[in-house]
Amino acid sequence: MTTYDYIVVGAGSAGCVLANRLSEDPRHRVLLLEAGGRDLNPMIHIPLLCGVLYPSKMSNWFYNSEPDPNLNNREIFIPRGKTLGGSSSINGMVYIRGHARDYDIWRQTGCEGWSYDDVLPYFRRSEEHLDRTDDFHGTDGAVRVGRGTMKNPLFDAFIAAGQTAGYPFTDDFNGAQQEGFGRYDFTIAKGRRQSTAVAFLRPAKKRPNLDIVTHSHTTRVLFEGRRAVGVEYERMGERIQVHAGREVVLSAGTINSPAILQLSGIGRGEDLAALGVPVVAESKGVGQNLQDHVAVYVQHLCTQPVTFLSMFRPQVAPFALLQAALFGTGVAAAFPLEAGGFVKTRPELEMPDIQFHFLPGLGPDMGGLHTHGFFSNICCLRPESRGWVRARSTDPKIAPAIHTNFLSAPNDMRTIRDGVKILRNVFAQQAFDELRGDEKMPGPDVATDDQLDAWIRETAQTIYHPVGTCKMGMDDLAVVDPQLRVRGVDGLRVADASIMPTLVGGNTNAPSIMIGEKASDLILGRAVLAA
Repeated sequence: MTTYDYIVVGAGSAGCVLANRLSEDPRHRVLLLEAGGRDLNPMIHIPLLCGVLYPSKMSNWFYNSEPDPNLNNREIFIPRGKTLGGSSSINGMVYIRGHARDYDIWRQTGCEGWSYDDVLPYFRRSEEHLDRTDDFHGTDGAVRVGRGTMKNPLFDAFIAAGQTAGYPFTDDFNGAQQEGFGRYDFTIAKGRRQSTAVAFLRPAKKRPNLDIVTHSHTTRVLFEGRRAVGVEYERMGERIQVHAGREVVLSAGTINSPAILQLSGIGRGEDLAALGVPVVAESKGVGQNLQDHVAVYVQHLCTQPVTFLSMFRPQVAPFALLQAALFGTGVAAAFPLEAGGFVKTRPELEMPDIQFHFLPGLGPDMGGLHTHGFFSNICCLRPESRGWVRARSTDPKIAPAIHTNFLSAPNDMRTIRDGVKILRNVFAQQAFDELRGDEKMPGPDVATDDQLDAWIRETAQTIYHPVGTCKMGMDDLAVVDPQLRVRGVDGLRVADASIMPTLVGGNTNAPSIMIGEKASDLILGRAVLAA
């Protein structure tokens, strides 16, 4: 077998960070395995076209959940990036870290070294913010981040309406105050997506000590006794084994990392027995604790031709895309999800439990390709519901079974229902008077709590932030310890969104990058950055 010091499985938001940081020392030989291909598709790099990548099978694992009994037995679409950069290559590029309290809760539940003061230096290390220079932001990191650049009266109306509805204006959702209405920052620079493949792999890929192997589907971790000694992967129909002299790191994501552990003999005994996989280490939490942001959408017609539809009339769209491709400018060089907000559904809460993403257009289901409108989602930030992921076959190319179990906790339904009422009040403010048409979804006939609950069960979707299936901690369900070492074995860690004990209050790409940054110091035994 070919031998490396470190093998990283998965070139996603955290894996690309690790490949860069671990290979900075030329004495370390590093292998990065990615099941997808290279990020050569030009649609990856033009920000607007992520709307094409999400619903397509290009660069996408294209997962669907098992029928969810809490959502009228609907299967829920769960896109995950399958290319260099992983989901950072197909996401909406919103740069949100979550609330500071999220990380303090991690620390208080036993994850020493993961408080907000502990992780802020890693957020800063990864970031080159093009517009902010305060204590919350980095200016010389790998990922270029900037303010939204689109001009549209609907964005201004949404932010103004939030203020007249009683919420503060927030200039920086990653700064001193998250609560309020404002504009998002994005991982976009000069009209190009700043995926982790762009930010971390491009500078590192020519290093002679880093091998990047794409179209390589990891089948299992190899063990000698209870020590991970390598990885087996399949490429072009051939099974290949490689040796890790120091460590194997799984960064395959919230769906695939627990499935790989299960196929490697780490998991709940009953799950491994059902697969016929010999037990290497019993670990009750593998695949458990699945959490995701669930959302519904309130959609209105717009009385003025100022929406996304005007930007991309048939006679305009080709030129906008050409302008973005050639010069990195124009409306296609940004992503029109720029306005948003974080609010509390109840005043006694210590931090916001609802997030809004506002877009000046309608969804395709409401005629967005031919009708002027606008919408915002209502996202439950810290769901109490928990699902699970299980490998369903020893054939690693058969997708794992994903049991979302959304809205199984009554408080999650109440939070979304209250969020709909709050958003309806925002849209009723004076700032929208010259723009607001009829409410198309859920519509004026959906008014009572029972009617709202039925509509939520019929329409709720994920907004693609699954976490938690290899949770970090010290309790019986913890899969990794606060050093991200898989409990019960040696030489194996997990470093991706699956290690989050609880879901953070915001989009998950930035926290996943932070996890990769901190994991690299833990793996290399370097002193952690000072709080």
